[in-house]
Amino acid sequence: MLLLAVDTATPAVTVALHDGRSVVAEADQVDARRHGELLLPTVDRVLSEAGLKLAAVTGVVVGVGPGPYTGLRVGLATAEIFGLALGVPVHGLCTLDGLAYASGLAGPFVVATDARRKEVYWARYDDARTRVTEPAVDRPADIADELAGLPVVGAGALLYPDSLPDARGPEHQSAGALASLAAGMLAAGQDFLPPLPLYLRRPDAQVPKNYKVVTPK
Repeated sequence: MLLLAVDTATPAVTVALHDGRSVVAEADQVDARRHGELLLPTVDRVLSEAGLKLAAVTGVVVGVGPGPYTGLRVGLATAEIFGLALGVPVHGLCTLDGLAYASGLAGPFVVATDARRKEVYWARYDDARTRVTEPAVDRPADIADELAGLPVVGAGALLYPDSLPDARGPEHQSAGALASLAAGMLAAGQDFLPPLPLYLRRPDAQVPKNYKVVTPK
């Protein structure tokens, strides 16, 4: 087994290789505006570090979000292309689940990432492997009472400490954690999400309301 994991649903462009036992190589770069520019070079760097060729990959793991539209689709499109080119399955995982797994927390907690517009993407967990709510998007102040007393993993707590005061690491997504979670799920015969985007809301970029359609005469 050789899993290639990618995630671009957060400001981190993160890539990892996992051989079914451990992470072979991993690289991360945090830059919310350069997902498309950074992802393929990061894949090349990880393969080079591991001394492997892309053809050795037997499966692709991709974070499906939730995340902002532009960044998220970069990872998903790339994962789909790799899957088609290599003839291997593409496994989708919730990006928040990767952060939860990386936290290693054993008790109830929350994962919250930056959703922009003064909102966070979030979900509750019983432990590092068990999500107990569907991902949602809300203003931190609107969920502060509901989440009071719970540790919060991810950038959301650092951005909104007044509403989410108990911040825990990691701050950013790790493809290594995502790949490790996927390897365990494959070994246990568990199901994955389809590699489709989990947006939770409309894209930031929209056609102007007063846009005039010009048709040929």
